[in-house]
Amino acid sequence: MDKELHRAIAEITEIASGFGLDFYPMRYEICPADIVYTFGAYGMPTRFSHWSFGKQFHKMKLQYDLGLSQIYELVINSDPCYAFLLHTNSLTQNKLIIAHVLAHCDFFKNNVRFSNTRRDMVESMTATAERIMNYELIHGKEEVERFLDAALAIQEHIDPSIIKHKHNEELDEENEITVRKTPYDDLWGIDYKEPDNKKILKKRKKFPLSPEKDLLLFIQEYSTELEEWQRDILTMMREEMLYFWPQIETKIMNEGWATFWHQRILREMDLTTDEAIEFSLLNANVVQPSKTSINPYYLGLKIYEDIERRYNEPSEEMLRLGVKPQSGREKMFEVREIESDISFIRNYLTKDLVKQEDLYLFEKKDGKYIVTDKDYEHVRDRLVSMRVNGSFPYIVVDDGDYSRNGELYLKHGYEGTELDPQYLENVLPYIYQLWGRPVYMETFLDNKPMVYMYDGKKVSRRII
Repeated sequence: MDKELHRAIAEITEIASGFGLDFYPMRYEICPADIVYTFGAYGMPTRFSHWSFGKQFHKMKLQYDLGLSQIYELVINSDPCYAFLLHTNSLTQNKLIIAHVLAHCDFFKNNVRFSNTRRDMVESMTATAERIMNYELIHGKEEVERFLDAALAIQEHIDPSIIKHKHNEELDEENEITVRKTPYDDLWGIDYKEPDNKKILKKRKKFPLSPEKDLLLFIQEYSTELEEWQRDILTMMREEMLYFWPQIETKIMNEGWATFWHQRILREMDLTTDEAIEFSLLNANVVQPSKTSINPYYLGLKIYEDIERRYNEPSEEMLRLGVKPQSGREKMFEVREIESDISFIRNYLTKDLVKQEDLYLFEKKDGKYIVTDKDYEHVRDRLVSMRVNGSFPYIVVDDGDYSRNGELYLKHGYEGTELDPQYLENVLPYIYQLWGRPVYMETFLDNKPMVYMYDGKKVSRRII
């Protein structure tokens, strides 16, 4: 790095610390486009190799080469925190990016969703990549890649909850239920053997006892089809997805937080006229709102700015609730610490802000976009629903021994958004490959309850 960039890093770090941002030690790397876009496609600089990552790299790199898009910042949630800067960046671009990634690092370190993520994931993914390469040498590259295809098809279907219930003993075929004759039968049973006249009923215990959201873990633990090396890969892939999950469920918050602070930090710097103009143009591109999609940088920024304004100048109702004037910055740091995108939008996207930003619901009809609703609650609830489960379909294991034949029965938590039938029909064979027996998916299609089934040969469906 040149001296100017070193000075910029020191100055920006000092300003950020003065604002109260709390981040891990930073490591900055200047890289060519091929390296930066490889890291962007793989999600990490040390991840295992797979053709789908190469496909994503080709798409991203082509857009960069054609001047259609550019990765401005790439930061890794780790301790120390790694940030990668494109070698063609100007000094002003790097100043914006450095301020942006420092705020990201503050978010990684302090948001509760990240409290259980591994901070040594760079090293862990290196070990994972080495183990998968070793399995390729033992079992063949094609065999391992075929398995990775199946595992990656369902990698998002995990349960990141801290508290997990146990499935131990759930494979028991039967459970004895004793019919009581009096309320005191338990007491009599302390000193005496069970009376012969008690009636014993046999009842099959459901497996799992309650619907299981963690499909990847369920298959890893209970599939009779998997070899030990395959279970090992599923374990590693689930560990990686648990690392990525907090970033998925805080996308709007995280990008809004980083955008808010890169603006504040650079306004504190003594920029030249040319630098100020360049910064304004770069920042305008980052926060440019879209007419047909949500820009997380822009929406997150506007919500944080609204929180700061409202808590600095609280209304009479807020004052009655104990809000102190000029507490906007304190409230922002509190929100950054405890919320996720869902609660962030539900609690802090106000009616006035929806009106101010002209947010609306729309549909595409006859090749044209038509505004269908501007109601505040409908807009807010749609944004919340879009962020539920990281925007992925909510799928649970309802029965791991369906038809008492070890078949897998899954249920889609349908709330108005249908599964893509073509995608579903492509994924079911992958689940069958992992489970080894017929797989069912209960869902809705055209507002009708439907069950899809794959038996190892073809996909069929029937109305329930």
